[in-house]
Amino acid sequence: MDWHQLLNKARLGGRTAKDESGRTAFLRDHDKIIFSGAFRRLARKTQVHPLATNDHVHNRLTHSLEVSCVGRTLGIRVGERLQQRQLLPDTVSATDFGDIVQSACLAHDIGNPPFGHTGERAIRAWFQERGQRFLDMLPAHQQSDLTFFEGNAQGFRIITKSEYHQYDGGMRLTYATLATFLKYPWLSADAGSASSKPGKYSAFVSEAEAFREVAHAIGLLEHSPGHFCRHPLAYLMEAADDFCYAIIDLEDGLEMDLLHWDEVYALLQPALPDSEEVRELIHSDIRDGRKAALLRGKIIERFIEAGVEAFVANHERLLQGRMEGDLISHCEPAVRDVVENAKQLSRSKVFEHPRKIELEIGAFEVMGALLDGLIEAAVSHACNSTKNYRHERIIDLIGRHSFPENLAQLPEQERIYQCIMRALDFLAGMTDNYATYLAKQFSGMAETRY
Repeated sequence: MDWHQLLNKARLGGRTAKDESGRTAFLRDHDKIIFSGAFRRLARKTQVHPLATNDHVHNRLTHSLEVSCVGRTLGIRVGERLQQRQLLPDTVSATDFGDIVQSACLAHDIGNPPFGHTGERAIRAWFQERGQRFLDMLPAHQQSDLTFFEGNAQGFRIITKSEYHQYDGGMRLTYATLATFLKYPWLSADAGSASSKPGKYSAFVSEAEAFREVAHAIGLLEHSPGHFCRHPLAYLMEAADDFCYAIIDLEDGLEMDLLHWDEVYALLQPALPDSEEVRELIHSDIRDGRKAALLRGKIIERFIEAGVEAFVANHERLLQGRMEGDLISHCEPAVRDVVENAKQLSRSKVFEHPRKIELEIGAFEVMGALLDGLIEAAVSHACNSTKNYRHERIIDLIGRHSFPENLAQLPEQERIYQCIMRALDFLAGMTDNYATYLAKQFSGMAETRY
């Protein structure tokens, strides 16, 4: 692969990109995402703990903003290093790298359904159990989109189809940003053996055409039919996400009294500079949560330095599409181990707190109640079956004109699939709060909303 094609600034559909004074095509991507309703709703979506009442705890919006800041710096510094080695076209600036990675980072969680990964699991479980009869109406490759529902693929659907220009390019982002967003560049049918993370993928069958358009426009190498290598900058997006998880989840754990400062400091210490400033801070009387916040910048700086070095050292392998593992696995051992140990501590003590488990169990019931109503109504709409007033009202709630305009011209099997995907758009776009409210409303138990 080569950087000239990898940084293709044309927009989905082959549309010509515009550079404005003070705003490049890649910065326009950033602004399109920031101003979207799908991005705004991340403010009320789970990061770790569903429906958290502590305003200091992260949600998907604050997490995405923080990841974008780290990603921007990673991108700019990598761009500067490659420029110094004269490995970039003259028309490319280091800030282009930063803008692309920042935009992809902003959008990386935009497809998460209510209750985060628990919501994903609830959708998969529903189709494999109560929704099996709807699966039987579809071919195997479409079934896999539902039984392995994936927030990454829902995100690609949002930015290429459902947000802004519905069914006509979505946000119409540049090919470079879209390719950087593709963390797992293959479809659900190829997800079982395509990666070290089975079940992960970045595009549904419904977006297969847009997916292939992006891959070919960027020049991603196709390792096997339908299975492409990543855009090199996708590794920076992933690293920025992991770097933030490593420190931010620990901060939330301290804030919620799920972790003790001594264990957090012992874990982070290998990545901290051995300076008088750090030693004074550690032994000060400042409260523990404040200590973590003050050390955050120093730790993330160390993470960024390690990420840049790993990228530059593997530059040739990245362009050849044959780098094994993620970028963090190629970072210096101290950083690599701190990130991995932080994830392990969060999984064992933050993610397994009884309150979180209780809410996750409830989330399954909420998602199940919504899917019972939404999918049955969607299939009824697709089949144009005998009118059911409840189904009709649910279709009105989803938005009667939000279904594909050519729905009536499609074969019945394809109509069913498209209507189910539209119902899932509606569900995945809900906030945790609205999903909880609407599930009660579907059962007749909610209070009137004004």
